[in-house]
Amino acid sequence: MNLPNKLTVARIILIPIFVVICVVPFSWGNVEWLDSTIPVTSLVATIIFIVAALTDWFDGHLARKYNLITNFGKFADPMADKLLVAAAFIILVEMNIAPAWIVILIISRELAVTGLRLLLVEGGEVLAAGQLGKIKTFTQMIAIPLMFLHNFPFAWTGIRVDLIFLYVCAFFAVWSGIDYFYKNRGVFKGSM
Repeated sequence: MNLPNKLTVARIILIPIFVVICVVPFSWGNVEWLDSTIPVTSLVATIIFIVAALTDWFDGHLARKYNLITNFGKFADPMADKLLVAAAFIILVEMNIAPAWIVILIISRELAVTGLRLLLVEGGEVLAAGQLGKIKTFTQMIAIPLMFLHNFPFAWTGIRVDLIFLYVCAFFAVWSGIDYFYKNRGVFKGSM
């Protein structure tokens, strides 16, 4: 197993650890800083999430740079990303931090685009991530840690920067999803 695939497996292993830290009521206390009260469990979960998200960037970078792309990586890498993000969003809904309708919208888009990718692969095409999809990914990777950290370091301003990033993410999730389906609408010709 090459290094990018090991990083992907490490990310998959981190997901249940992240979930357990988020949902089991550990009483590790709070951290007070800049008018923010952050439960230590949320801080630990955020660190795990960020480490897992960084492994996504590193495994993709290494796989492309050293031509270490494998079928396992093609399957496991996007699956690990979607599992990590879906787990984080669902936990944030359970914690009453993220609005459920936005999370449903974002996860539904992920499932739809994954389905489109599968159809395109059958025809020998690859759906590369577009700029709109990259913006969606960037904004969700900012929104999720901010929400787990109770909008730290922006809480003292009274501005919900975490929710702003979440709404921007939802906007780009919809826009990029429509864009992907519009540009690849030919895959459905003659099949309805």
